[in-house]
Amino acid sequence: MLTRSLCSFAVLALFAGSAVAQDIPAKLVPPQESLLIGKYAAKGVQIYVCGAKGGANEWGFKAPEAELIDAQGRWFAKHYAGPTWEAPDGSKIVGKILASEPAPKADAISWLLLSTESSGSGVLAGAHFVQRVNTSGGVGPTGACPRPGTERRVGYTADYIFYK
Repeated sequence: MLTRSLCSFAVLALFAGSAVAQDIPAKLVPPQESLLIGKYAAKGVQIYVCGAKGGANEWGFKAPEAELIDAQGRWFAKHYAGPTWEAPDGSKIVGKILASEPAPKADAISWLLLSTESSGSGVLAGAHFVQRVNTSGGVGPTGACPRPGTERRVGYTADYIFYK
């Protein structure tokens, strides 16, 4: 797991290089009545695992692992399999992909719009949509992989925007 201090020192670089809510494709925009909860920079990894498919070993996506920080460098939430976002207050959301668009940058994971279901009370309670935009890195390995069960962790950054 990434440490909070590792993420904190990078917050200025992440936000300085991002263009949150700029040039977002129409299919990735939540309904007009949605209210912004917040925008957060993420730094972490996309985890890929080698699996046997049709007599060959291939890479497949397993899960994300990232920490989200706010514009002041404070830790906001952790992001992991599900996809799930969990805040320190115990509130949690689990997302389902509604739309995907290739990232404008080469070798970057796609941009997404996800619907969510929340649990608990707190900062994420009532969140209904998440956008993943301004991605960099995270693309999985290509070609055959060595043996089933082998994992590769590929670094990525993104901006996550939460809406009620």
